[in-house]
Amino acid sequence: MLILPLLAAAAQVAAPSPDPARLKASVTALVGFGTRHTLSSTTDPKRGIGAARNWAAKQFEAIGRDCGGCIKVERISRSFTGPRAPNGVVVEDVLGIQRGRDPNRVVIIGGHIDSRVTDVMDATSDAPGANDDASGVALVLETARLLSKRTFDATIVYVAFSAEEQGLWGAELLADTAATRGWNVTAMLNNDIVGNSIGQGGVRDAGRVRVFSEGIRAVEDLPQQQRRRGEGGEDDGPSRALAKTIDGIADAIPGGFDVVIDRRPDRFGRGGDHEPFLKRGYPAVRFSVGAENWDRQHQDLRTENGTVYGDTIEGMDFAYLARVTAINAATIARLAAAPAAPATVVLVGDLSRDTKVSWTPVPGAAGYRIRWRANDTATWTKSRDVQGSDATLQQVPVDDNFIAVAALAADGSESLPTFGGRAPRR
Repeated sequence: MLILPLLAAAAQVAAPSPDPARLKASVTALVGFGTRHTLSSTTDPKRGIGAARNWAAKQFEAIGRDCGGCIKVERISRSFTGPRAPNGVVVEDVLGIQRGRDPNRVVIIGGHIDSRVTDVMDATSDAPGANDDASGVALVLETARLLSKRTFDATIVYVAFSAEEQGLWGAELLADTAATRGWNVTAMLNNDIVGNSIGQGGVRDAGRVRVFSEGIRAVEDLPQQQRRRGEGGEDDGPSRALAKTIDGIADAIPGGFDVVIDRRPDRFGRGGDHEPFLKRGYPAVRFSVGAENWDRQHQDLRTENGTVYGDTIEGMDFAYLARVTAINAATIARLAAAPAAPATVVLVGDLSRDTKVSWTPVPGAAGYRIRWRANDTATWTKSRDVQGSDATLQQVPVDDNFIAVAALAADGSESLPTFGGRAPRR
């Protein structure tokens, strides 16, 4: 039996130490471009979306120089037309790519660089977009600085998306690029509005961040949904497994900062840049603050009856943003260090007190961790480390337990768990 300490990966996650001052400097620089509206200037050297994207590319280039060329900058683009860009617009994403030992297995972390005011078509008024979403871009850059000091099995793609406010077009562009290039996307972390601790009406919520995730997968057809329902896997799809993994990683970071697993794909009736990835079957989640302040979102800059409106830097809490960044960096580090998750896990245990578990072998895995829990609970409570591609859990009846399998690296880094189900019917 392979013996790997259960807390080996957890012990590693406390290492990233984001710098609130660097995060503030990044947000300040982005706010300084006046507006980053997707339809704003792409040629003005100081104002508009073009200048902001050039700045982001230079930040990735500088990080890459500091690590001896470990991060390469790529800019991908495509023209989009829609109600919020009726004359069409060239959408460009700025990528920093940290190549791992496996160039095709990818983890993605992103935030959107564009901003807006009340009128989504207003491309000229000042739109600071400090929290929405300079906070997310600053988090991505800081994560790149932290993780560029290490070498990973998977390739990490850091991205500043464009055109989130016009229709999630930048995310659609990268999701299409991932599919075209044949990337095996282990996880996508979308960070959007992650830098305030004072919410609407003065509510203070400085100790938690929400992570939104789908349960039933967007790509599952009706028979697949019915099968998941029959196996009890509604709360264990790949994106929900990612959210639960993030929660566990956060628990291992000192300080008591809580991840709230919000069991819906996004905030009620709204969406974000992780959605195009979900539509292509990739595990993806959204980070967002515990308490939003809508007076500081999508607002013209003004003061009315003593209330300040507008997404300015005064509404930010950089110590809070640093804590959210630490969780992101730790998650990316763990998943990039671990092997891929098993493609399938099959359970056999009908009319038995024992359950046989078998799974698809993962190239490069040093071993596997079988996890299980009583089926009236939401988080894994028991585990067993094994080698090979099958094992029998004695006195663990499948009727009463949910079972999953994760792949392990030699250092104990653990993949996302793959939920176990029936063998496909032929």
